[in-house]
Amino acid sequence: MDRYHDALALPGAGRNRGSSIPPKHTANRETAMTTKTATANAGAGIETALAAAEERYREVTARLASPGVHADPAELRRLSSAHAELEPLMDAGGRHRQLGERLAEAIEMESDPDPEVAELAAEEAAEMRAELELVTDEIRRRLIPRDPNDDRNVLLEVRAGTGGEEAALFAREVFRMYEQYARSNGFRVDVVSSQESPVGGIKEIVSVIEGKGAFNRLKFESGVHRVQRVPATEASGRIHTSAVTVAVLPEAEDVEIQIDPKDLRVDTFCSSGPGGQSVNTTYSAVRITHLPSGLVVSCQDEKSQIKNKAKALRVLKSRLLELARQEQQAQVAEARRGQVGRGDRSEKIRTYNFKENRITDHRIALTLHSLPNVLGGELDPLIEPLHAQEQSERLKALNL
Repeated sequence: MDRYHDALALPGAGRNRGSSIPPKHTANRETAMTTKTATANAGAGIETALAAAEERYREVTARLASPGVHADPAELRRLSSAHAELEPLMDAGGRHRQLGERLAEAIEMESDPDPEVAELAAEEAAEMRAELELVTDEIRRRLIPRDPNDDRNVLLEVRAGTGGEEAALFAREVFRMYEQYARSNGFRVDVVSSQESPVGGIKEIVSVIEGKGAFNRLKFESGVHRVQRVPATEASGRIHTSAVTVAVLPEAEDVEIQIDPKDLRVDTFCSSGPGGQSVNTTYSAVRITHLPSGLVVSCQDEKSQIKNKAKALRVLKSRLLELARQEQQAQVAEARRGQVGRGDRSEKIRTYNFKENRITDHRIALTLHSLPNVLGGELDPLIEPLHAQEQSERLKALNL
């Protein structure tokens, strides 16, 4: 093992090499060798992963420099994204090596016959180990493969499930919660279609949330959200349990999903619900049926038929992209196949209990007593632990 890797292998390595070193700098040799072997194995895993990342970085850089890549916008975008993602890892790898070399030098100086020099070297070595540990943690995080959908816009669908009118009322509150969260993060919310209930709730609402990183922030929200409270429609004061389903899909790009116009049936009809006379008396609403898959998308939010058709196509492409991913990743992404379930209360991912001012995420056993804040759009206290859990699981899978 070279000096750099020998330094990385053992906190305290090199402190036993001279008899003139003060006793407080000596360590048990047998324990040191055991620690050295274990730590070296862990370090070797990171070094191997870094070497692979460096090779990938060289490949991507070379491809970006080739003249032909600029003729393919999709490939250029993909390579540019990969290059930008790898650069911080390369920077961290460089700092990791520099710190390892400095640590190796400090360890050698710990064997100096001058006790004062040895003492200073020991202090510097301790500082280098602490810095090296921080950089190593950064490298581990950056080695986790990034979700390629993280930067995309989101197709958000909220539907009332079990619970009738109460479920529809809560669906409106859930959508408002996401709307406020999105806007607080600088995202734009564009409603594609909605279907209201007789008492002012929402049976179904489909929207697009636009902004870099929208999918990253909302991707864990898919599933059944259960509410326990006394409904506004309940005269006797009994607590009801209802459910709302949420689906979060990454928006498809035009280059990914190509739709043959012959595969579409486009119907127009008069819009219904709020919107004014011009909306209700003109054929501005659009219903698009994708004949091969049977998917149907409707949009009546705009007064313009052209705009409604464009919005409906946008939703259709995202749903088709999701179907394609489900087929390709059926064995490794079961959550994708049924991310919202049947809307049954027993399939809950989260419970909102109004009486106890409690919100519980059942996936990570997290309970917060700040229900008004969460419904007001303060979702980060729920979202951040879910990201941390995913990161932890992916680190274990990488064995770093």
